[in-house]
Amino acid sequence: MEFFRIKRDIPFMSYGRLTTAISLITFVVAVLFLAIKGLNFGVEFTGGTVMELRYAQPVELNQVRTQVDALKYGEAQVQALGTTRDVMVRLPNIKGKTSAQLSNEVLTTLKTARPDVEMRKVEFIGPSVGDELVSHGLTAIALVCVGIVIYLAIRFEWRFAVSAIIANMHDVVIILGFFACFQWEFSLTVLAAVLAVLGYSVNESVVVFDRIRENFRKTQMRGRSVPQIIDNAITATMSRTIITHGSTEAMVLSMLIFGGPALHGFATALTIGILFGIYSSVLVASPLLLMLGVTRENMIKPVVVKEEAVV
Repeated sequence: MEFFRIKRDIPFMSYGRLTTAISLITFVVAVLFLAIKGLNFGVEFTGGTVMELRYAQPVELNQVRTQVDALKYGEAQVQALGTTRDVMVRLPNIKGKTSAQLSNEVLTTLKTARPDVEMRKVEFIGPSVGDELVSHGLTAIALVCVGIVIYLAIRFEWRFAVSAIIANMHDVVIILGFFACFQWEFSLTVLAAVLAVLGYSVNESVVVFDRIRENFRKTQMRGRSVPQIIDNAITATMSRTIITHGSTEAMVLSMLIFGGPALHGFATALTIGILFGIYSSVLVASPLLLMLGVTRENMIKPVVVKEEAVV
């Protein structure tokens, strides 16, 4: 479905070197933030104390969060456990205090406002579990990237696969760079958002690549240069891009604004990933195709003429 149609092709490829340079600069800046500041890993990765509480009557999460934050234990997480009476509190490791001491202090503070609260379970997450999650997360990202390369190499051609994976890794590093720069907490939900962005971004790249392949095979496009063919493909998919990504971004922004702290990291990573995913699919992956020397011959297999049998 198209709400509008652009009659003239937009010369995206004429700005290819500029957009690629901007992408390279932002990529390097993101890597520098990751190297200098590093990621602010959440309790799941660094270890800490997890408490499960139950109230006799429904409780406001913001009230519990304010009371826990008043103890100044760092980046504490407070979220509901299915009902308005069950609450989970995650606390980071505090030097000089055991898990039992932390849980008792939190419970004592919460009981001053609501005596009907009781402790159901306390768990300590050790650093070894956090290291295992980090390694598994990196493995998941690596496997996703390998799968994307194999898929695009089979469906299109190796130049498309290389261009797409560079553009997708650009998106991932930019997201991580934002979280390192502002020291936002990097939790399991953020990792899930990063993996979702990888799939979302490659979907946009596939749509553009598919139109580029169609243009190479169209007879009316044979007189045009490769940059003109790519410009036409991107322009033709602009309406679809605006509709799809606009509706998705509206949903993600609603989670970011109204979802509360539990969804804040997830929605933030998706918001950044969607915006840069559009940019990279159009202004990073496509210029890389030109740099890698894609031609019409790469997309159209030569017709092999079978020799007739001599009687």
